Amino acid sequence: MKNYIYKCFNCNKEFPAELIEYNFHYLCPDCGKAEKNKPLEGILTIEYDYNELKMKLSRDEFLKITPGKFWLYPDLWPVNFQNFGDDQLNKLALPSDLLLKYTIGGRDLWLLDDTRNPTLSYKDRATSLVVLKAIEIGISELAAASTGNAGSSLAGICARLGLKSRIYVPKNIPEAKRIQIEAYGAKLVIVDGDYDKAFDVCLEESKKNNWYNRNTAYNPLTIDGKKSAAYDIFILTVGNIPEAIFVPVGDGVIISGIYKGFKELLALNWIDKVPKLIAVQSKGSDALVKYLKTGKFEYKPAITIADSISAGAPRNLYMAADAVEESNGFAIAVTDEEILSAQKEFIKQTGILCEPSSASVYAAYKKLLAEDKLNSSDRNLLLITGNGLKDVEALRN
Repeated sequence: MKNYIYKCFNCNKEFPAELIEYNFHYLCPDCGKAEKNKPLEGILTIEYDYNELKMKLSRDEFLKITPGKFWLYPDLWPVNFQNFGDDQLNKLALPSDLLLKYTIGGRDLWLLDDTRNPTLSYKDRATSLVVLKAIEIGISELAAASTGNAGSSLAGICARLGLKSRIYVPKNIPEAKRIQIEAYGAKLVIVDGDYDKAFDVCLEESKKNNWYNRNTAYNPLTIDGKKSAAYDIFILTVGNIPEAIFVPVGDGVIISGIYKGFKELLALNWIDKVPKLIAVQSKGSDALVKYLKTGKFEYKPAITIADSISAGAPRNLYMAADAVEESNGFAIAVTDEEILSAQKEFIKQTGILCEPSSASVYAAYKKLLAEDKLNSSDRNLLLITGNGLKDVEALRN
């Protein structure tokens, strides 16, 4: 019997882990839908017995864990790490000094720097968990749709652990990300269309060929994997977490994962409240911003320089909206011009080479600061989710 279950975000029905994992259900067996150019319905979350964990785990001992090594707290993950050797797990380790503090414009600003992860993006947090699960259930070939980072992450992590990968990308993928994916030895499939089309094609071909699918939000482990940043922030701040976190949002899985991690910390009684989550989008890809204003989703093709947050149909839209609202946060859109200007300034101020999607959070922070819309007593943290070397063309603009 597993120490966790799967729960549908829509209908709240619960399912045994064995039923979901060994029958290759990705969405809720009762109400799950994956329709073209629409957010997913029936997304599954992974839930643990938090009352039992409260008695089993110690906050003080947890804060002594090395950040960046999620397998060191095995009770909060849907994988049996005893099936893996230290050599395998250490290939997935993130840097332990991810949290950096700067003083910019007279204010302290915290950054979570995921630009130095194994494949240079935040997506490694999700991919590592997905790949370990694939190995655990006996699968050796995985597939994913991506604008670049998730694809290079899957390709790279699979290369590290000896698995095969197939990556479906839109035709406008940045060249540096395409080269990275191919260098890892993945099978690259360029789809004549945007990311939303690549997502749909990947779903169809994965079903037909029985490949394990890593598509963001569709595979519930992508949400659980991305919660590890909340735990790393908790450890790195010695439990004194920030009041507000700026999160770049495309499909909405990072912000949903971060929220889940902090909700688990709250359920364990290790924090008093969840930080305000500030969702940042490009104005050319602002479905979440519009949904939070109107309560309705209308598909519109995404057009933005920030390819990593380009999604006309955010697959995890409803869960992302819930994360923003339940954390008392909000969503904001910035223009591509503001993103590119912020990218140049951020790199010069910090020495961290970030890609446009990461620069979007700095652009939003600057905008809100100029408009005096940030609480002066709040400690703010920016998620820097991707390395600028993945899109060198943007640096030329």
